Amino acid sequence: MAWLRKLVGAVIVLGGAAGAAGWVLSAPVRLDDGTVAQLGPGDAAKGKRIFYAGGCTSCHAKPGAQGDARLELVGGLELKTPFGTFVPPNISQDQKDGIGAWSEEDFANAMLKGVSPSGEHFYPAFPYASYARMKPADIADLYAFMKTLPAVAGKAPDHKLSFPFTIRRGIGLWKRLYLSPEPVIALPDGAPGKVLAGRYLVEGPGHCGECHTPRDFAGGVNKGEWLAGAVAAEGSGIVPNITPDGKSIKSWSEADIANYLETGFTPEFDSVGGAMVEVQRNTAQLTADDRAAIAAYLKAVPPHPNGYPARKPAS
Repeated sequence: MAWLRKLVGAVIVLGGAAGAAGWVLSAPVRLDDGTVAQLGPGDAAKGKRIFYAGGCTSCHAKPGAQGDARLELVGGLELKTPFGTFVPPNISQDQKDGIGAWSEEDFANAMLKGVSPSGEHFYPAFPYASYARMKPADIADLYAFMKTLPAVAGKAPDHKLSFPFTIRRGIGLWKRLYLSPEPVIALPDGAPGKVLAGRYLVEGPGHCGECHTPRDFAGGVNKGEWLAGAVAAEGSGIVPNITPDGKSIKSWSEADIANYLETGFTPEFDSVGGAMVEVQRNTAQLTADDRAAIAAYLKAVPPHPNGYPARKPAS
């Protein structure tokens, strides 16, 4: 039975080596010194634009909040997904329950690397896989603006997850597959500045692909079907295809798209509905140039057929 003992020993050694490698590969990675040096002091006035481009109120305002209360970022919205229920936290300036005690570097690590001040991975329900494409200077501006918002006491409820999704360490391996600062769409040399600006807003702070792109079995965005539409993370609905082949905006001009982002009205005189209501509230706060840039980019992305299954005919 000596061979069996050797086999068992080899399995134990290999298992230990694999476990050690997994532990190293899954470790949280913080920003390098060069990126931290690019943060700067931040400009709150500029940060307000990034705040609305990022749609922070959509998830972090108290559910049902209206008016100025939407700036009280106490969290608590439940996001029910196939992986469990995620609850956006309090990101107000409260020192204990929010992020008021975070340094600018803490904030940048959360936004660009998905790492908490204590060194834990954040779940990618927080769309840092998109925010990773943001400029450090914009992160600094956003931090400066967040500092102007009210402190609100009260912790949001914990996430409701089942094993193995309760093991945050495994997110480090997920990040190796899906976390990248590189643009999703490679635009040709000489692409108009408006399109480049739109790519930055859509792929980075706007994180439009997080909802409008199909995901694979691990929950990562399928970049080969970028913006082709997807089954909604919550419920049984769909998020529409917004590529040039998407029925929802195929016939829209750039001006139509920009107007929709500002007013919430389609060229057919219908009005924004569903989850897009919150998004449009934010895009209405952007500049006209920003909305025009987003529209130009959406007209420039590669067309794709719908990234969700066709609806079954009624029986």
